[in-house]
Formats: sequence, C-alpha cells, structure tokens
Amino acid sequence: MTSAAPFPFARLSRRPDVEAPGLVAADAADRLILDESAGARAAAAPGEVAVIGDAYGALALAAAWEGGTGIRVHQDALLGERALARNAAALDLTDRVASLPLGREVVAKARVVLLRLPRSLDALEDVAALIAAHAQPDVVVFAGGRLKHMGLGMNEVLAQYFGQLDVTLARQKSRVLIARRPHDGHDPVPAQGDADGLALRAFGGAFAGARLDIGTRLLLAHLPGDPAGGTADDPLIDFACGTGAVAARLALSSPARRVYASDQSAAAVASARATAEANGVADRVEVTRDDLLGARADASASFIALNPPFHSGAAVTDRLAPRMFADAARVLRPGGELWCVWNSGLRYRGALERIVGPTRQVARDAKFTVTMSTRR
Repeated sequence: MTSAAPFPFARLSRRPDVEAPGLVAADAADRLILDESAGARAAAAPGEVAVIGDAYGALALAAAWEGGTGIRVHQDALLGERALARNAAALDLTDRVASLPLGREVVAKARVVLLRLPRSLDALEDVAALIAAHAQPDVVVFAGGRLKHMGLGMNEVLAQYFGQLDVTLARQKSRVLIARRPHDGHDPVPAQGDADGLALRAFGGAFAGARLDIGTRLLLAHLPGDPAGGTADDPLIDFACGTGAVAARLALSSPARRVYASDQSAAAVASARATAEANGVADRVEVTRDDLLGARADASASFIALNPPFHSGAAVTDRLAPRMFADAARVLRPGGELWCVWNSGLRYRGALERIVGPTRQVARDAKFTVTMSTRR
C-alpha cells in the first residue's frame, strides 16, 4: 500500500557508519533518481525492482514507502547494508526489502533498476553487464549521481551493454542516465594483474584494482620477515585487506602460517579470495566481510597490517582511521604489533601513540609513512 505522506528523508541515519558535518544519508541524486523512476516503479509488479549502490537505504526505502514490495538491494559496503536494515526497521519497512550479494539473484527478471553510479568505471561495468545478462529485456535502469563525480566514461560503459541511453537535465548538481535495451551481458569477472611477484585479482570497485597502490607497495617492502603469530588461534591479520595483496604476501612469505583478511567491501572480499586462489594460498587465507575486526576476540592477535581508507563513500574524512586503530588495539595482545601505512599529510602518529601504544617510523617516501605500533 502506498503511503500518502512524502518519504521522510530526514529520518534516515548513516549509523553504524561515521556521522559528521558534511556526511549525509541521502542527497539530491537520490531524490532525482526516485523522481525520474516514479512512473516505471508504479508500473512494476512486486519483485521487479532492484536497487544497486544505495548508500544508506534512501532509494530502496523510498521505493518501499511508495508501495514497492520484494525490493532487492545490493550495497558494496557492509556499513551501508547495516544502516539500511536500521532505517528499514525504524520506518517499519523491513519486510519490503532484502539485501543480496552482487550476483544473478539481485537483478534476475527485474524490470526497474535504481543505481547510484559508482565512481569506478570497472565497478559500473560489472553492474551493467550483470543487469544486461539477467534482468528482463524491457528493463529500465535509472543510474544517477552528483555531477562532480560523473563523466562521459560512464555513458560509454552503459552504451556497451544497453542499446538506448538517455540523459536527464541536471537538477541540484545531479543527473540521471536512463538505460534501456540490454545486450551482451555477462557475470562479473575479476581483472588480473601481477606485481612484485604477486598475482592480483580485482572485481570492479576494489581499491587500486589489479595493481599495487603506492602505499601498499611501501608497506609490503617493509613488513617483517618473521612476524609473530600465524596459528589458527592467532593468525596474521590483513585489516582492510582490499584485494588481498598483503594477505597473499604474508601467506607466501610464511608457508606454514595462517592469515586472516577482513574488509567491509563486498568487492574487496571477493577480490581478496580470488587473489589468494591465484597465489595458491587459499587454504591458509580466510577472508571475511566485516565491520572493522568485529569477528575477532579481544587480545587475540600478535600481528596486524593496515592500510586505512580515508573515504566514506565519495566524502573524504579523517574519522575512519582512529576507529580502525581502536579496534586493532582491542584485538592485539599486549606486545602485539600494528604495522600501518598512511598518507604522511594525515599525521596519524600521534593517534597511533595514543590509541595503540609506542610507535616508531619504519619507512617514509614522498607521500607515505610506514609505522609499527606496539600494543601497550
């Protein structure tokens, strides 16, 4: 049943993700996607609407509020998925939405897809190809974003998999691309790369793709040759693992040791598992999608490696790393080591000293610093 009241965007929360001035749960692009898709959604039957890339639930929950049922949703970030669940419960819409992995099930037989455009063209290609492969032939995709994050490359990617692409007028610095007539779809396949003796695999949207970013490269060059830990109860940990380059290196360098890798990004987790498989160490590398190291017990690890992100969605924030430092400190045993690489301009050493323990600089280049902090 459609609600007569307008959707209460102001009631949406980012929690459990970080909240701060300038970090919002919904924006003008969400509203424009919903407005442009209103007629198509009204004509869709239950189960024919899919949502991909919804930050904190604005798209899926507004569609449900307006009468949609059986709405399937994929969000790459676990915190976004959890925020959607919280917001759905607060609005009494839990039974109308379902979170699913990025695969056939989320778009199968969909006639309407609401898509927040990812910043990565590789991620957009994975999504576009998947929709073209499994949605209905008459599917209409409403793909929107903020103008500052959009480029003509997005049109080109969508044109590879859809025979018709229309562009809406801009509104409040946002725009929607409307794609129809899908063709030549396929399931996502990870990109392949090799760097410094590592085989790298990356699904679209995974940080740095199938190559080593310069921060990770510096960290890899200075990791200890014989770190403590590596047992089933005390694995070497690659925290915020991305494509799993550090996890694979740790496993290759320590053939008898166990490695645990964690990331909240679904694309990162799939990529890290593929990287471990490509390097022949999948039997010793466990990869988990998790918020921080939530699945790990207190004082249970001797060694953690971390390359902390500094983006929450498209927004730059310095609030992510201290939260990660605190959870690493929780999981480390007294005397355990946190090896961290960070952009030198962020000046994290003071936070590491305060949150984890005594910290020394291991290496520094023009952009990045590697530190080792000992859990006090």
